[in-house]
Amino acid sequence: METGTSGGTGGPEWVGLPGGLLTLRRLLLVIWMTLLAAVTAVVLGLAAGPAWAVAGAFWLAVLAWGWVMLGRNWRSWRYAERSDDLLISRGVLWREQTVVPYGRMQLVEVTSGPLERRFGLASVQLHTAAAATDAKIPGLVPAEAERLRDRLTALGEARSAGL
Repeated sequence: METGTSGGTGGPEWVGLPGGLLTLRRLLLVIWMTLLAAVTAVVLGLAAGPAWAVAGAFWLAVLAWGWVMLGRNWRSWRYAERSDDLLISRGVLWREQTVVPYGRMQLVEVTSGPLERRFGLASVQLHTAAAATDAKIPGLVPAEAERLRDRLTALGEARSAGL
């Protein structure tokens, strides 16, 4: 005997993040880990002797580990627009799924810092009355971020009209 609902509702249509966010985060990782490896090697090489300069390779191991972890984290981010709410899912070890009802949205903003602008990215920040349900979708193409902002704002106004 089957339980649950029957019908053609199916699951939500998930949308992943574009690859620009992964490129940006990996570039920052390479810059910082290379800088830390060089500083560690020079400082320890001068202070404790050339044999200790090899300790700078620790940061290169962190770079390799971080490269893989950033890829896994990027693949875990996704969002889905449903008829009454927006779903945001993220996380590798600790999965987190946020459901933001359109009628509860108070403010939808698109932000883009200098690095994000350089890589053609923008983030959508959703604010609700309860701070715990605020949500963010990072690394979107600016046109998609603006489309999502306009759509969520229109749906939020329509849903909150009855409150």
